[in-house]
Amino acid sequence: MICIPKSEFQERIIRIQAEMEKANIDAIAVYGDEYRKENLRYVCNFWPIFERGICVIPKCGNPVLAGAPEGEKYAREMSVWEDYHNVKEFACVSVPEEIDYPLATFATLKDILNSALNGGKKLGLVGYFDIPHHIMQRLKDAVSGIEIVDAGSIINRLRIIKSPNEIACLKEAGRQACEGYKKLLEFAVDGNPETMAAGAAEGAARMAGAEDINFMVFGSGVRTETVIGRATNKIMRNGEMLMAAMAVQYQGYVSTVEYPFVIGTPNDEQKKLLNVLFEAANVQQEFLRAGCVSGEMVRKVKAVFAKYNMTQYDLYPPMHGIGLAEAESPYPDENAEYKFESGMCVNSDISLWGHHAGSNRIEEGFVITEKGPESITPFIRELVAKGL
Repeated sequence: MICIPKSEFQERIIRIQAEMEKANIDAIAVYGDEYRKENLRYVCNFWPIFERGICVIPKCGNPVLAGAPEGEKYAREMSVWEDYHNVKEFACVSVPEEIDYPLATFATLKDILNSALNGGKKLGLVGYFDIPHHIMQRLKDAVSGIEIVDAGSIINRLRIIKSPNEIACLKEAGRQACEGYKKLLEFAVDGNPETMAAGAAEGAARMAGAEDINFMVFGSGVRTETVIGRATNKIMRNGEMLMAAMAVQYQGYVSTVEYPFVIGTPNDEQKKLLNVLFEAANVQQEFLRAGCVSGEMVRKVKAVFAKYNMTQYDLYPPMHGIGLAEAESPYPDENAEYKFESGMCVNSDISLWGHHAGSNRIEEGFVITEKGPESITPFIRELVAKGL
C-alpha cells in the first residue's frame, strides 16, 4: 500500500525541532479537527472525527498526541506515535453538557504541556487561526505564564516541497479521482439529476480506494455560475454546460479534477468558451517547471483571456498548491516573483465565470520538475490536451 512511512514522520519532527531551536520556541502544539486536519496529519497521521486533537512536540524526543475519549482507539490506530492521552479539555467540546466517560482514563493538559515545555514558557501553536477561542483559552489556562505564539510558518515551509512518498500519495489520489470522473461523464446525460452523476463519481472514487471525498462542486445550465455550488435534484438537459469538480483524499493527500464540458452537443458560443479554457490550460503547461517565475505563468494565462476579450470573466489566479489540503501554497498571482521548485505539487484552477455561454473551470494536478509538469491526473490532462 502507498503510504507515508514512520521514518518520514520522524524526519519531519527532527526538522521541526531544528526550526524550533532557531525560533527559541520551547514546544509546539499542532492543532487539528475534522475540518482543519492537514497540519495534525502532517506531524502524526491522525485525522480527527467529531472531536479535536493536538500533537505536542518537545525540543527533543517524540511527540505526544492528546485527544478525546470517543476517538481514542481510532487515534491509536492512525497515529504513528504511541504516546496518546485523553484530555477532558477536548471531550465533546461542541455541546454545553459535561459528558461522562466512565471507561476512559484522562491526563491533564497542564501535565502534557509542562512536560513538553520542560520549564520553558514559550509555546508555538500551529493552527493559530483555526483553533476555537475556548480551546485557545484552555491552552492559556493550563500553564501559568505561558506565551503562545503563531508557529504556522514553520510547518508551512516544510510542506511546500513534497517528498517522493507524498507525490506517490497524490498520484494515487489523482488516479482515484480520475476513475470517479470517468463515471461522472457516464452519468452526466440528458434526463439524469445532478445528484446521480455526482453520486456515481463519488462512489467510483471510493471503490477505487479513496478514504474521503473532500468536496463535490456541481452545477449544470445556469447553475454553473454558482462557482462552488453543490449537486441538486435538478434534471440535466442536452445543450447545458456542466461544471463539476471533485476533490479526492488518499492517505491525507488531496487531488482535484474538473473537466468543463457540455451535455450533448455544444453550440458555437459554448465551443468558443471551452476552447479558450483549453488554450489557457495548455499555455500554462509551458511554465510549470522549476526555475520559472510563478507570476509569469499567471500573466501568460491571463494573456489568453485578454486575447479573446474575456478578462472580465476571470475571477482569481489560475493555480494553487496541493497536498494535505486541497488548496495550499504556492498560490501565485500575476505579481508573484518567486520561482517554481522541483517537488512542488500544484493544481491548475483555470476558470471563466459569468459569460453568456456559461461558466466553467479546469482543475488538474501536476508535479513541478526540472523538465516540466508531470501529470497527477492524466485522464483529465488527455481530455484538456485534446480539446474539442
